Amino acid sequence: MSTTFSNALSGLNANALAIDVVSGNLANLNTYGYKNTSVSFQDLVNQSLGATAGQSTSSQVGGSTVAQTTRSFSKGSIQSTNQPFDAAIQGNGFFVLRTPTNPQVFTRAGNFKVDATGRLLTQGGQYVQGWNAKNGTLTTTGNVTDVILPITGLRQPTPTANYSVTANLNASATVGSSAATFSSPMPIVDSQGNNHMLTITYTKTAADTWSYAVTIPSVDLTTAAAAPSPATTTSVASGTLVFDGAGHLSTPSATDGPISVAVKGLANGSSDTTISWKIYDDTGTASLTQYNQASANLGSTQDGTPSGQLTNMSIGTSGQILAHYSNGDAVPVAQLAIASVLNPDSMQDLGDNTFGVTSASSLPAIGIPGTGSRGQITGGALEASTVDIAKEFTNLLTYERGYQANSKVVTTEDDIMQETVGLKR
Repeated sequence: MSTTFSNALSGLNANALAIDVVSGNLANLNTYGYKNTSVSFQDLVNQSLGATAGQSTSSQVGGSTVAQTTRSFSKGSIQSTNQPFDAAIQGNGFFVLRTPTNPQVFTRAGNFKVDATGRLLTQGGQYVQGWNAKNGTLTTTGNVTDVILPITGLRQPTPTANYSVTANLNASATVGSSAATFSSPMPIVDSQGNNHMLTITYTKTAADTWSYAVTIPSVDLTTAAAAPSPATTTSVASGTLVFDGAGHLSTPSATDGPISVAVKGLANGSSDTTISWKIYDDTGTASLTQYNQASANLGSTQDGTPSGQLTNMSIGTSGQILAHYSNGDAVPVAQLAIASVLNPDSMQDLGDNTFGVTSASSLPAIGIPGTGSRGQITGGALEASTVDIAKEFTNLLTYERGYQANSKVVTTEDDIMQETVGLKR
């Protein structure tokens, strides 16, 4: 009977610790990126009974203890939040963080925020690690560093360098008729971000032959008259288009390269520019055709953008952080880093939903999402806790019954001891 109290006490301690683990899991039921912890019990052999020297043990009595607590790094469900700085990892890996006291810690919680200096932080104030764009170029070589985002600023304009027009010219148009003249508008952007409207006028001059003239309003140029009419234009390029019998463009040919459109002497002081009119795509297919259909513009593109103000930011699926501007540009300004640890269950819980590697952990492999064994990132979403409330309540009831049973053993043993003492009277 001397071991009964110690056995029951070990059972009380083990079940109390298990209840502590369950309470911690339930407390983090709604903590993003939290991984639930489970307990494993182990028996303790305190004393052997009924054995003599040189003989095997006939019976053993002992207690129990919690051999270990294990954190499960299974993947939680991904919940959309539509918040610009939220990110969830789909697959293996951890976000890489820096703290003042530890050069590197790791987390699965991606509910980030930005401080007044533009640094990307966790809710606990740790610095999120990755790579920053320098001089407009984002590279992911070298060591990771604090992610720093622009919080204000203008996007400089990009002058138009190339444009393309997709159009059909009426093959049945009669030379000299109204159908023999057609035009395509083409907006462009100058070096200061100002908009100008070019007009491409096609005029049929013979069978399968059209002349073209690219013009700009004369008021946009310094060479304009003192008070030019708004309808007055100045030619900046001209030439001839020849189609074959199938309605395909033959002159210029694909080997001739794009048509140069020289825009010089802009009245607003913007730099002179030469724009390439690409009449063939990369496969050698012409964007202009001559079929027996009414002349029509089918589409146009140009690569210039005016200046723009920063409006918002977002995290893309590749872990890139994009700055969005009012001119429509989306520019990558940073790249989040992901660390893969092959045996994450060996990591140490540092609190605040962060983990650190131990001597038993494999070396973290830090890189960009979607490479190696690292998972992808979903922006505007968070990974939910892996705590299963039904399972935890079941465990709670089980450990409670175990605690009650061991406490009953204590009271029973106490009653027996009282009876034993009473036998001496």
